[in-house]
Amino acid sequence: MSIRDRRIQYETAGLDVADLDRNPFAQFHLWYLQAEEAGIAEPHAMTLSTVDDSGAPDARVVLARAADERGFVFYTNYDSAKSTQLEENPVASAVFAWLDLHRQVRVRGNIVKVSTAESDDYFASRPRASQIGAWASPQSQVLTNREELEALVAGATTRFEGSDVPRPEYWGGWRLIPVSIEFWQGRPSRLHDRFRYVRDRDSWTMSRLAP
Repeated sequence: MSIRDRRIQYETAGLDVADLDRNPFAQFHLWYLQAEEAGIAEPHAMTLSTVDDSGAPDARVVLARAADERGFVFYTNYDSAKSTQLEENPVASAVFAWLDLHRQVRVRGNIVKVSTAESDDYFASRPRASQIGAWASPQSQVLTNREELEALVAGATTRFEGSDVPRPEYWGGWRLIPVSIEFWQGRPSRLHDRFRYVRDRDSWTMSRLAP
């Protein structure tokens, strides 16, 4: 079947304002738990979009490691392409796509680094091999071949043999602080239900959007 002709009819129950929590973070966690229960692979994966210095968008999938009233947190190398873009243009958008449930959540907002303590705490929770990888990989830089990366990993492994692996200063978290969050539920004939929360100081206003 060609891409042009591939279609799935979204035969799912509708979504109305009465179905939604007035707090978008509470609503997000409800949908996230339902995605977990449905066996969605990597339900915490989100497509993160940033803007480069020429104004062009750039997107990639990252894993959210926290989601609360303060925002959505992910971790990365601060020397990576995404981090460089966020330093220059501290705004971003993210999409959680739970396609088996015919749902997505779109987030737009401002970006700040998380505290050193938060980055330290999360780094300490990572598997040792991932900690080594953070030291070894010059993220987003050009490599000659796979062997070059494996040599860097071997060097970092030797360096920290017999000791805990500390967090590199160039590795840590970013927090996406939403100014808007949209919940999308697929419906038949592409007449989807969409509700957008917009931050209004310390509260949120909600609107239904046309599909």
